[in-house]
Amino acid sequence: MAIPEHFLAELRSRVGLVDLVARRVKLVKRGREHTGLCPFHNEKSPSFTVNEDKGFYHCFGCQAHGGAIDFVIATEGLSFPEAVERLAAEAGMEAPRSAPRDREAEERRKNLYDVMQIAADWFAGQLIGMAGAGARDYLQGRGLTKASIERFHLGYAPEQRDLMKRTLLSRGIEEGQLIEAGLLIAPEDGGESYDRFRNRLMFPITDTRDRVVAFGGRALGEQRAKYLNSPETPIFHKGDLLYNLANARGPARDEDRLVVVEGYMDVIALDQAGLTCAVAPLGTALTENQMTASWRLVAEPTLCFDGDAAGQRAAHRAALRALPLLQPGHSLRFIALPPAEDPDSLVRAKGMAAFMDLLGAAVPLSEMLWRMQVQGKNLETPEQLAGLRKDLRDLVGEIADSTVRAYYGEHYKTRLQTAFSPRPGSPQRQGKEQGFARWGGGGGGWRRGPLYTPPIPAHRGLGRGKNADSSPRERLLIAALLNHPELIHEIFEEVGELRLSSPELDNIRGAIIETATSGAPLDLEGLRDNLHNGAMADAALRVVAELTGPGIAKLDPFARPEASLEAVIKGWTGVFRWHRLEDLRRDLEVATDDLGRDMTEEKLARRTALQEAVDAATAEAVGIEDT
Repeated sequence: MAIPEHFLAELRSRVGLVDLVARRVKLVKRGREHTGLCPFHNEKSPSFTVNEDKGFYHCFGCQAHGGAIDFVIATEGLSFPEAVERLAAEAGMEAPRSAPRDREAEERRKNLYDVMQIAADWFAGQLIGMAGAGARDYLQGRGLTKASIERFHLGYAPEQRDLMKRTLLSRGIEEGQLIEAGLLIAPEDGGESYDRFRNRLMFPITDTRDRVVAFGGRALGEQRAKYLNSPETPIFHKGDLLYNLANARGPARDEDRLVVVEGYMDVIALDQAGLTCAVAPLGTALTENQMTASWRLVAEPTLCFDGDAAGQRAAHRAALRALPLLQPGHSLRFIALPPAEDPDSLVRAKGMAAFMDLLGAAVPLSEMLWRMQVQGKNLETPEQLAGLRKDLRDLVGEIADSTVRAYYGEHYKTRLQTAFSPRPGSPQRQGKEQGFARWGGGGGGWRRGPLYTPPIPAHRGLGRGKNADSSPRERLLIAALLNHPELIHEIFEEVGELRLSSPELDNIRGAIIETATSGAPLDLEGLRDNLHNGAMADAALRVVAELTGPGIAKLDPFARPEASLEAVIKGWTGVFRWHRLEDLRRDLEVATDDLGRDMTEEKLARRTALQEAVDAATAEAVGIEDT
């Protein structure tokens, strides 16, 4: 049902946005606004502002924006109606019902929630009684503690055909309610209804408000289906919910981590071992709605399916299904479990540390898709490589968001060049050999090696070569920000990442960020006020005077005041990318030396990751220079 706009307007007027946000963000009043560290991405300098008068929050870093309802949806993972209902309850308002039929349906749903809770309590009682001895032995064999059994409210459905039915009918619950809730099966031939779940370990499934809406039942004897779930009902739609979402929601937001596994026992085993942010789909492949529910909690959920062939197929399906849904900043990561292992068996055999190691090595969606395309393929001929390029292009075409689609296209273009191009100066490049070099010596494709990294080009007045003095480049980057204050809103994240060797320039950088997030005017006077209140103010003010006074004539044209904003953005971004590449190269040299002194898996992984980062940054910087 659509919620009337007049009700939403009244609700917004009653909700104090600053008070609501302050429950999760430490806010500091700056003029008419409040500022703090953004709750939606990691940052060290505050870029998040709340304006009570205008009724919205905004982050200059990640561009998160919205009002009170949006904030509840983003931070608590609720749907729009759920967020409205919660805020309305706090404001002393009742969400409207449009017609008697709607009210009747709502009342029937409320009754079903009560029925499901009564059933869950009855199943739990059966587990601890005489009938549940076999189920308790099974749980003990799986290593579950009493605390975990109680935390997840596990139960047991006895083997008798209609024991639950007779018991709940005796408590005044109607047979029609039990059928509508999916607890009874009514034969199509008109025969007597009977219990859906029999001789099964019972897992209550809850919605986002922690209300029992369905059950999953694991067979404890010889039955056709190992797992049996509740059918679709007025309160349960299996493609929308995730098992344990209500419990995992808080830890997921706090830790910025959500792990999606295949089974109920995997979730419970991880929770018992200390990872309380695990969820699972409900006996089906991960759906679009379940992915969306995951993204409400964290930007990059990690999928961890079983290490068998079926688990890998499930991971592949999820990767493909995610493509049309991708948005800037939202994606997936994937864990590859050893063959024949699942999270439950891995944790019981090797401990939580082994799982956390795998979690730390999770690969992004882009890497998963790449592996899906190249694994097991013969990539030795130009035709085969052309086929790979077409397959990757088709994958990228599935991405609906134009920005994400463009970045994926550039990523795979670079990846193909890196993976399958012969090394500069090699016989293949020089035309002395007509054959293909082997990729990794095992057949399939061109030789893979470090991407050629050309020397950092000379920007005007910036020196030459990869070992050039970075100070002129740093001065140019800060000068552009000083002479074009509005630039900060276009490149806020990059300014936050900028590493400067000059203490004075870094002090100015911090003052620029502080000014941009404080509500003060974005001009030199406001900046100077911030510098006066900080350390090293005199030295920084002298640098500001140099970069905004007569010395501007020596600057690259894009950094001068008369340059257009478009030219400034392009010029600044190009210099920044070369500057970042220089930092990465230094990090790579340190990692290479460190690996040479002490070769470990961890140091090798770091060196490999840095080499890939250098390759990507080089391609990015060269692309900017070429344009």
